[in-house]
Amino acid sequence: MKNKFLEQYKQQTLRTCQLKQLHILEEIDAICRRHDIEYWLDGGTLLGAVRHGGFIPWDDDIDIAMRKEDMHRFCEIAHQELSDDLFLQTPENEPDVKEQIVKVRDLNSFYVEPSDNFSASYQKGLYVDIFPMEKYPTISRTLAKSITLGVSKSWSILRKSHYYSLRSFAEFFWFSAKYALCRLIWAIICKIKPKDTYMSNIILNNGYGIMHRQDSIFPLKEIQFEGKTFLGPNNLDAYLKDLYKNYMEIPPVEKRQIHSIFIMPELIKE
Repeated sequence: MKNKFLEQYKQQTLRTCQLKQLHILEEIDAICRRHDIEYWLDGGTLLGAVRHGGFIPWDDDIDIAMRKEDMHRFCEIAHQELSDDLFLQTPENEPDVKEQIVKVRDLNSFYVEPSDNFSASYQKGLYVDIFPMEKYPTISRTLAKSITLGVSKSWSILRKSHYYSLRSFAEFFWFSAKYALCRLIWAIICKIKPKDTYMSNIILNNGYGIMHRQDSIFPLKEIQFEGKTFLGPNNLDAYLKDLYKNYMEIPPVEKRQIHSIFIMPELIKE
């Protein structure tokens, strides 16, 4: 049963949360432009920019992407240049975070997702997701999806908390073997196939097997989001079709859901 008061509260605070996330994105954009680091709006944020001119009305996060090597450089710089109220969260500095994603979090807020672990002390403020992108070998999308799904699903299951049982014992060996095999196949393909056509999220994050043509991303171009200028892929139509197929179609009302379980946009009044 849904709590109508909680749902009302999330609706009432959603816009405040979106504007806080927009502020985080502006800081990221300023750092990237200052140091010539390329990033682009991705996922639902890019879809919102094209279809709504800003946030998708029921969306409560921001997604951007960077080449993996640019992300490493961004992380080195952001540690020193982000405002005191923001925190760069990586799998290295907060290992309890299971996603292989970098997040810039607002410390003066609280954001609860279905996958959050309250026994772990990692930061849980509002955030902008930064997805690491890498070059893909020139293979069919079907084969890419088969391998990336095998890797990402196996990784996800192996990282979950398990209770001792015969099933969990069998799962450990099955998915460990599947993960190792898919990784090996991918490594071999990357050695023998050219990597000059496609790019996508690192395979740990790419269970959908999405591949973008590199020339649909670069050169980047400016795009308006919430009345402000950020960077986006070169071919918006091709990029969004890779992600969502018929991306201009508005989903039915029952699917327009806020992702989070609970959001508190401000912990301490400033």
